[in-house]
Amino acid sequence: MARRPVAVFAIAPWAFHDVFPADLVTRLRQSVDVDTTVTFTSFDGEQAARALATAEILLTGWDCPRIDAGVMEAAPGLRALVHAAGTVKAIVDPVVFERGLVVSSAAEANAVPVAEYTIAMLVLGAKRVFGRASHYAAGADRSAWQPGAGTGLHHCTVGVIGASRVGRHVLRRLRDFDVDILLADPYVSAEEASRLEVELVDVDELCRRSDLVTVHAPALAETRHLLDERRLALLPDQAVVINTARGSLIDTEALTRVCATGRVSAVLDVTDPEPLPLEHPLFRMPNVLVTPHLAGAQGRELRRLGEFAVGELERFLSGRPLRGRVEAAQLGHLA
Repeated sequence: MARRPVAVFAIAPWAFHDVFPADLVTRLRQSVDVDTTVTFTSFDGEQAARALATAEILLTGWDCPRIDAGVMEAAPGLRALVHAAGTVKAIVDPVVFERGLVVSSAAEANAVPVAEYTIAMLVLGAKRVFGRASHYAAGADRSAWQPGAGTGLHHCTVGVIGASRVGRHVLRRLRDFDVDILLADPYVSAEEASRLEVELVDVDELCRRSDLVTVHAPALAETRHLLDERRLALLPDQAVVINTARGSLIDTEALTRVCATGRVSAVLDVTDPEPLPLEHPLFRMPNVLVTPHLAGAQGRELRRLGEFAVGELERFLSGRPLRGRVEAAQLGHLA
């Protein structure tokens, strides 16, 4: 029997069994030799050194140490890194690509629950659920709080900032609703926008025209405070802003001021800073929902990441194209 490649896990112990349950480990062992009794969150020490010395594939996830020149030197036989989570930006040094390592990420699989969360919040936000629930909890009769016209997702204009993986999943799901869709993304051509069935606009026009704005751009120097005080002022009255991307894309203090007026509502799964201080006023506003960065894969959803990673490993070993391959040129533009 031909020798099987050696794989090593570098993923947080708390996530390991949800991402790689027993049946996926059994499937994995049909392709590689792997020790499931240890998973590394640091590559310091003799045990890590011994594992890296024979490793050909790294199976990584949350809390994986950064893969830099030192790790590459300690793992001379390393051929591939398969990341069973989202972005690899924080863990992959450019030297990884210089040494010819194949890198894959399960970001596409992780995008699914983020998009589902976003759609749920678009529906709830359009219904003014958060403010209405607050009024109801305060003792208001159901009919005493008048929502007026303009509630509900039907016939809304939804502005999507960023045709990222998550953004594209959101765009596809929005086709199930009777809404007009605007897209702002400098890398999307008019022809591609037509295929996506969206109207391509700049961020200013998107803000002016959207009843709901959902943010799916990467955190880059040029996207910091993409929604600043000026652009937030462009939003129509009763607009809803949803951020499941990165907190730095929105000027938190400017958003706090506009939400305090009641003119705009917000759903924030990410913030800047993250987490917000417990005394931050956004936590106390009835028209704002702040959640603890939970839109991505959680609980039962984590298995999807493991399935994607095992599939990628199988494709790599059989010489087939990888679905989640990350190229060196993409590193600077990843979320």
